[in-house]
Amino acid sequence: MSTNDTKLPLDGVRVIEFTHMVMGPTCGMILADLGAEVIKIEPPGGDKTRKLPGLGIGFFRSFNRNKKSVVLDITTAEGREAAVELIGTCDVMLENFRPGLMTKLGLDYDTLSQQYPGLIYVSHKGFLPGPYEKRLALDEVVQMMGGLSYMTGPVGRPLRAGTSVNDIMGGMFGAIGVLAALRERERTGRGQEVQSALFENCVFLSSQHMQQYAMTKEPPPPMPARVSAWSVYDVFTLADGEQLFIGAVSDKQFITLCDVLQRADLPAEPRFANNALRVAVRPELLHVLGAILKDHRVEELAPKLEAAGIPYAPIVRPEQLLDDPHLKASGGLVPMETDDGTMTEVVLLPLTMGGRRPGVRQALAKVGEHTQEVLSRLKSRIAA
Repeated sequence: MSTNDTKLPLDGVRVIEFTHMVMGPTCGMILADLGAEVIKIEPPGGDKTRKLPGLGIGFFRSFNRNKKSVVLDITTAEGREAAVELIGTCDVMLENFRPGLMTKLGLDYDTLSQQYPGLIYVSHKGFLPGPYEKRLALDEVVQMMGGLSYMTGPVGRPLRAGTSVNDIMGGMFGAIGVLAALRERERTGRGQEVQSALFENCVFLSSQHMQQYAMTKEPPPPMPARVSAWSVYDVFTLADGEQLFIGAVSDKQFITLCDVLQRADLPAEPRFANNALRVAVRPELLHVLGAILKDHRVEELAPKLEAAGIPYAPIVRPEQLLDDPHLKASGGLVPMETDDGTMTEVVLLPLTMGGRRPGVRQALAKVGEHTQEVLSRLKSRIAA
């Protein structure tokens, strides 16, 4: 699906995107990857996300492919006039600015829907309507509020997840809302406002733990302190300090693991006879297995575990994924030309359609690269 002559599911859908950072751009990228024409509106000088340092340096390249870039200053009357006219040519509008800003600019749903009743308008916010709705939120803020940090870190040490979990999933839910609203518009002829929010997204991620409490009346402990349902389900340190996660979640798998380790005597011990007994002495069992595994090398043990059907995983760093053989062979990691003309490898959407991966169709847009092309079509012929 990376070729220009392949018809994509959202071909013919036009999207205008007023977004920055991760959440809104993720929604736009999903729609763009699926074939929509996505016009990203950037302020003069470009989206500041393009120049973020540190952990934010990869945001723009990761979440803005397959889009056109148009520069408009929507803080001016002329820029807003052009924006409103351009919105009228689109099926979908995306925004993720602070609460109240789009209303102040006259680019809110209530205002625009009077002129364009078929418009599908997607707001990506910190919170859905309610007592918190005017608060500013970040991924890390809602991870603390939504139970995720508590469940991730050790007891007494709440820890955010290692990526922008809620921003990315919030963009996904925004895209799901767009697809549903497009389908509904086919029946009604009317658009609607779709809202996706970080806090509610995080609570959705924590919902299983909420139900655990509702059913047991016992507060769930953080994941590092949880009582495992399985005796062998942990990270082990092997030779040369390398680490490997191994999971043996049934009696059969435990016996098979012991065979791989050439310790068929272990399942014969009464204390290790079945999973329930092993869980009862789990620390002792993990100590025994740890002593055995410390002399094994990952590159030698991993193929044996795979052949035996034992779940396992090396502890992989993000930079190592750039050379992952499965990602490369399955087409999930592909080259993209960036806005400075260099090439980089990007991760595609984690899905196939008809056996194909929606891919990269164009180079990452330079700031304002499509301004003249897009604005010249407007009735007012706004100068680029």
